Amino acid sequence: MADRKPFLIKAYRGLARVLTPLFHLLFRLRCRAGKEIPARKGERFGRTGTPRPEGRLVWIHAASVGETMSVLPLIEALSAQGCRVLLTTVTVTAADLAGQRLPQGALHQFVPFDAPGPLNRFLEHWAPDLAMVVESEIWPCLFDELRSRKVPFVLLNGRLSDRSHRAWARFPGVAHYLFGCLHAVLAQSAADAERFRQLGCTRVETPGNLKFDASEPVADEKEISALKAQIGGRPVWLSALTHPGEDEIALEAFGKLRQDFPDLLLILVPRHPARADDIVDMCGQYGLETVCRSSGERIEASTHVFLGDTLGEMGLFYKLAPVTFLGGSFNDAGGHNPVEAALTGSALVTGPNVANARAVYKDFWISDAALKAGEPEDLAERVAGLLKKPEKAGEQAARARAIVEAGRGALQKTLQLLQPLLKGEARGGAPEAGREQGS
Repeated sequence: MADRKPFLIKAYRGLARVLTPLFHLLFRLRCRAGKEIPARKGERFGRTGTPRPEGRLVWIHAASVGETMSVLPLIEALSAQGCRVLLTTVTVTAADLAGQRLPQGALHQFVPFDAPGPLNRFLEHWAPDLAMVVESEIWPCLFDELRSRKVPFVLLNGRLSDRSHRAWARFPGVAHYLFGCLHAVLAQSAADAERFRQLGCTRVETPGNLKFDASEPVADEKEISALKAQIGGRPVWLSALTHPGEDEIALEAFGKLRQDFPDLLLILVPRHPARADDIVDMCGQYGLETVCRSSGERIEASTHVFLGDTLGEMGLFYKLAPVTFLGGSFNDAGGHNPVEAALTGSALVTGPNVANARAVYKDFWISDAALKAGEPEDLAERVAGLLKKPEKAGEQAARARAIVEAGRGALQKTLQLLQPLLKGEARGGAPEAGREQGS
């Protein structure tokens, strides 16, 4: 592990310190876009009114919903062992999920901006005994601060794409310094592990992908029955976790599918429910009658689109649809975890851009457990093939579930690898002197 701090890290820290006052403007703009909660602004600057609990505190940072879902079982297991867990996230949707699903005693905060002042305040207050970031959350100030404080630091369920590996490899000194800040990397796959080793990680283990250990998403059986009664015998397909640009792709495919399935119902669930009003307007431009889940209105025979604009109900939507297109895969979002859909028995179709879960999708595609639409124009054909042959859709979904079941076990292996870092005297929140402050 190199001790000398690279110039680029020093420059990044200095620039982040100078720009910290501008984060107030950034926060205001994000609030207008529904990406922040005004009342919780202090958390983004390292300030909180929540006291640090006594005893051992494990801090886990998961950026968004997918990462949060993957670590919820781990948080439950750590809480059961007597650890107090602090979960931080970036997105509002992940915060809402945390509010619903965190076990008793676990806490949620928004992560501070990656600048010395906010991070110092955060770390002085929470004084974690073990810090973990999930998947690919690599922030220079955060890594450097944890290194200087000698806090045990783990990259959890780590993944690193070929593109990201090549980008870091262009700055070997910076990469070796930053990745050398980690006490351990628990990688999703052998390929990920090798990329981390090449970038300077000294201890890399491969317990597997925590996303395989996700629980089947919950769904109220009464709600399922009520909505199925409203849908009747109509064919249904789900466009799930769509991003801007993908709603149009889904609606174009829907128009093609209606030629063969005139009474087809599309369940459209955007990745961010705050976009619901825009999507309703878009559906109107296509001449489609839309019912929003949040309104409580019935699905009528004249309803074309059922808009899933609520949180925490993905299990419900998956179980209503025998076929699912999983979004984030026709843009640069990198795709979404397919495990939840696989566990609910919905047959999967995805676009080609799935770097966030490439190892899972590779297994799915090789085993005919999911279909890939190489271009947006191919989506209708892939969905139609499954709707026309329900037995084929059922067999494909069964293969996907079997792959997920076979891949389970990462949670227990991860817990075993973390045990040495979970031992030792708790810090108890005692502040350290001499840290630099800031706005």
